[in-house]
Amino acid sequence: MKLICDIDVRNKRVLLRVDFNVSLDSAGRVLDDFRFRATLPTIQYLKKQGAKVILLAHFGRPTPEKKEEFTLKPVVQKLSELLGHEVKLAPDCVGYEVEGLVEKLQPQEILMLENLRWHPEEEANDVQFARSLAALGEVYINDAFAVCHRAHASVAAITRFLVSGAGFLLTKEIENLSRARDNPDHPLAVVIGGAKISTKIKLIQSFMGKAQDIILGGALANTVLRAKGIAVGKSLIEESMISEVQKLEITSTKLHLPVDAILCTDKETRGTCRTGPISETRAQELILDIGPDSEKLFAQIISQTKMVIWNGPVGLFEIDAFAHGTQAVAQAIADSSVFSIVGGGETVAYLEKIGLVDKFSFVSTGGGAMLEFLSGETLPGLAALENNNK
Repeated sequence: MKLICDIDVRNKRVLLRVDFNVSLDSAGRVLDDFRFRATLPTIQYLKKQGAKVILLAHFGRPTPEKKEEFTLKPVVQKLSELLGHEVKLAPDCVGYEVEGLVEKLQPQEILMLENLRWHPEEEANDVQFARSLAALGEVYINDAFAVCHRAHASVAAITRFLVSGAGFLLTKEIENLSRARDNPDHPLAVVIGGAKISTKIKLIQSFMGKAQDIILGGALANTVLRAKGIAVGKSLIEESMISEVQKLEITSTKLHLPVDAILCTDKETRGTCRTGPISETRAQELILDIGPDSEKLFAQIISQTKMVIWNGPVGLFEIDAFAHGTQAVAQAIADSSVFSIVGGGETVAYLEKIGLVDKFSFVSTGGGAMLEFLSGETLPGLAALENNNK
């Protein structure tokens, strides 16, 4: 695919696809600006080149009756603060009024189009909607890796109409994740957590033949434990995935599951909590975090590797009482000298919270996109850029 430096953007209207789909606090302010900061180099490059920058972004999943609740106003406010430069917000992403604002745009000015998902045609990858977006610009740059696994109009179909390329963030994502997928350092360890094994089983399958160690934690580990015939009490599992999980080499010595856990009778009130072996989980108990023996085991494995890939927390980290295991894994990776790659919105947000995000070699902005890329899946957004180049 073409890269941003391969395309003449001087004084041109450049449509830049970004992913600023972030969480807001109760006052409507952006909680985490990681994705904003990751995209700044591309925006600043375009400004230096004298481009007229038109940002394309989505926010949440608006419905017609809740359309205004998903305005990009908070996003524009945060981006303006970070840039130290006014970012204007259009009233929509298509239409005569938007066209008029684009026509008046001057070199180095930045205009954010309103939420793409106000229009159902965006997620439908509608060609005519993509054509309307493309008509606003002269060049298209994709710097939104986190949505590249979606065949949406502003990600895929739009490349049919404009010279298209990858921004600096997207390029870094491809370079680092390609290294991990195709030419990893060995020994390699993969740490996979989170709630649903259904979303990550392809990643596990993909790395069973590549990694020396695969560490599983979080609720998805409960499903694997159940598949092995180990009782997990009332813990969250995906019953429908048991038979699929049993097709994995779940007895392989490279697959590591928690050996002990924080066991509670209630996750909300915390009920009666104790630390105990996984094998002794009682019928009324929930597995809510890995225990100290599991922390030591996982840290030892990590210390013996040269590369670690991590996606997903190993406990119910949203509640501080059950975040210790995730923090221990983060600290083990931060304290090692390995080349480390981490991704997944909730995992990255937690690393920001505890001040360890800068200790990782590469932090991906993608969650689902990272999983699909590492699993060897074709990402529509990347395929569209490659086809545009051809």
